Amino acid sequence: MRAVSYAAYGAEPELLDLPDPHCPADGVVVRVEATGVCRSDWHAWRGHDPVPLPMVPGHEYAGTVTAVGPDVAGWAVGDRVTVPFVLGCGRCAWCRAGEQQVCPDQEQPGFTLPGSWAELVAVPSAEANLVRLPDGVDPVTAAALGCRVATAFRAVRRRGRPEPGDWVVVHGCGGVGLSAVMVAVALGAVVVGVDPSPRARALAAELGAHAVVDPADVDVAAYVRELSGGGAAVSLDCLGHPAVAEASVRCLRPRGRHVQVGLLLGDDARAVPMDVVVARELDVLGSHGMPSGDYPEMLAMIAAGALDPRRLVRRTASLAEGPALLAAMDDPLAAEGITVLVP
Repeated sequence: MRAVSYAAYGAEPELLDLPDPHCPADGVVVRVEATGVCRSDWHAWRGHDPVPLPMVPGHEYAGTVTAVGPDVAGWAVGDRVTVPFVLGCGRCAWCRAGEQQVCPDQEQPGFTLPGSWAELVAVPSAEANLVRLPDGVDPVTAAALGCRVATAFRAVRRRGRPEPGDWVVVHGCGGVGLSAVMVAVALGAVVVGVDPSPRARALAAELGAHAVVDPADVDVAAYVRELSGGGAAVSLDCLGHPAVAEASVRCLRPRGRHVQVGLLLGDDARAVPMDVVVARELDVLGSHGMPSGDYPEMLAMIAAGALDPRRLVRRTASLAEGPALLAAMDDPLAAEGITVLVP
């Protein structure tokens, strides 16, 4: 099969011919029809989130099952599927409770296993991890769901839990941030989008944000508290930066909820101002992907027209273009919406 692979952190990824993946006894092999370009892939490639080397990146994908292991029931060759980027073991208490996203023995394509920037990808524990695609959801739309839309859906719907009319602030309007704007608007929230990029702010406004703001122009926390009449109910750091996480916490009203979606690694993980958390009795919540069992609600909203992830896809490209697109993420302001590779 053809696949993009890098042999060292920061080394130029290459499009190579690699052996086809082996089908796990409890898993399947999927022919990839579309796969997303995500900033998490960039973090791994740059060594911020160490991975085994060499590595095939990619963790957002959709395609068709081409092989099924002997221990798998309920799935067949030809099934159209997408897969969460966190793959649960399917056996532990967390997986049995439907919380595969926090499985202690989880795998992640592109991080612990070869990823989806390839023509074929193996999926272990298929019964716990596969999501069947409705006929009306095409592969590019489904690949856009894979990490950013699904991650945003869980972060807003399950972790932030806004009520209609609540103020929600989204810090960082890249792929996951714009997804969070779209989800929060669909749930009836009043949304503020925060991003230094004029284009990102324009996209957030297109998706229904009530207000958009450049963090270089104002004190975001003071701006939000004044605009909302006391602070937001929910605020999300969708970028992963210490200053952004702090601003997100400071935007909140008493008893508000900060949701950390963007990765904060190393010393950056100490970013939360706990004096504000204590004084306002804030909830500080992490959000890590979304389990397969949560997909039906999101897919139902898509089928009903309440969510349209295809609006977030700004570009499709070939596998051969993947290496350059990964390198372009060195500029955090370069990405607009979601890019999807079509092998």
